Amino acid sequence: MALPTALRAQEGESLFDMFERNRVLNDVDKGGNTSAAEALIATNEPILSFDTVYNLQLAISQYEPFVAAGGWEEIPQEAYNLTLGNAKKSVVALKRRLISSGDMALVENVNDVFDPATDAGVRKFQARHGLRITGQVDEATWYAMAVPAQQRLQQLYLNFTRVQNLAPQLSPRYVVVNIPAATIEAVADGMVEQRHTAVVGRVDRATPIMASKVSQINFNPYWHVPKSLVERDLTKYMLEDPEYLAKQNIHIYDGSGAEISPATIDWNNLGNAINYMYRQEPGAANSMGHCKINFYNPFDCYLHDTPAKALFDENARFHSSGCVRVEGVNQLVNWLLRDNGDWDQAKVDAQFESNQRLDVECKARVPLHTTYITAWANRQGTVSFRDDVYKFDEQGKVTFEQG
Repeated sequence: MALPTALRAQEGESLFDMFERNRVLNDVDKGGNTSAAEALIATNEPILSFDTVYNLQLAISQYEPFVAAGGWEEIPQEAYNLTLGNAKKSVVALKRRLISSGDMALVENVNDVFDPATDAGVRKFQARHGLRITGQVDEATWYAMAVPAQQRLQQLYLNFTRVQNLAPQLSPRYVVVNIPAATIEAVADGMVEQRHTAVVGRVDRATPIMASKVSQINFNPYWHVPKSLVERDLTKYMLEDPEYLAKQNIHIYDGSGAEISPATIDWNNLGNAINYMYRQEPGAANSMGHCKINFYNPFDCYLHDTPAKALFDENARFHSSGCVRVEGVNQLVNWLLRDNGDWDQAKVDAQFESNQRLDVECKARVPLHTTYITAWANRQGTVSFRDDVYKFDEQGKVTFEQG
């Protein structure tokens, strides 16, 4: 009779090794390892602040001698998909890589068992790189581990200069959208009071770098489809499905405000299609969800809710056409309206659920910064990195034209 899957010996493994491996599998506290990894980054320190400048200086001083000594070893392809309980030669290389970057404690002898300490190390690495914390060396984790230490040091140099340039512009209260991390921080008096997962612009429709002030909240807004999306997307969707506009609750209007039937438009003729206004009604399917957060900028960019909540669970959240979708946006709206006096969380939530249109001017014009920070550090020495999605690190950019 075959052994149960969890008890089958791996290649070259003795019976003793097999039972030891399965004891490891049964004893590990994966949830505790994840919580410990999250705690390293879930501090109330902002990504963008004067403190970040100092923390980046310390990180650079630690990375420079390490890189000068050769950095960490290359991670082998065989490490791909390694997970708790594996007993393979490539686990040795994985452990050496995690020890080199400080994700595992230095040990006298490195064996080939993916043990609880290795599981904790992988989860810590994943947390620092903004990846889904799984404990497995999945594709995104393997690629992040394959980035040379010299490249990480270069990121620290670039972002030190970026943060140093931006920090003097900060006021006591502000909102930061960090594009590479696809996160939002609401900061007051040097402390993060809220942190939100975001979805930002994809590479060919990048979220612009800018500084502005939040001016207005639109509850349950209409969505006026931008001309660029009519040209790139909407005409294509209508050719594929003539009922697309009806299904999305989008109405068409001419210059005088009269509603036009989709059947009267030649969708093969782009010049004809873009002459109209396309408006999506408030409701569950609305592309902006239950609210839009406005701030002046020349790019027609804004923060908003979304019906596509599943996108917030992805590693790489670069899907929008330039605007920024916000997870838990109702809490951010409450934070932005707290100086209005007559708004609390219950009132914000009730307005969301009503599906009724309402525009509210913000009494406090809170500054908002969209930024490009791919490396930062906190006081406890945890250094975080993100991918150079828009290739600004590759270009060596440290200053940006701001709208």
